[in-house]
Amino acid sequence: MGRRRQYCRQSCRQRAYEQRAMVKGTSLAPDAVVLSADEAAQLSDRVYQVRCAAEDMATAIEEGANGSELRELCDALMRAAKAADGWR
Repeated sequence: MGRRRQYCRQSCRQRAYEQRAMVKGTSLAPDAVVLSADEAAQLSDRVYQVRCAAEDMATAIEEGANGSELRELCDALMRAAKAADGWR
């Protein structure tokens, strides 16, 4: 009943408040996500892996690869996508 919850837990609400308090008075947007250089590089690497896996799958389809090879490539693509999604 009532309106939908914005935060899953009180601790998530607290972290959001702390984030807003840190960027208050700066040029950063309140909903900005700030990553360290290392975190940004790791995220970029994971996105690159997803792109390469998708390109491999597209190439295999164009070349008429068999079902088992496509399944392996699809599994590799899914693993890369799950790894890229795990950055949060």
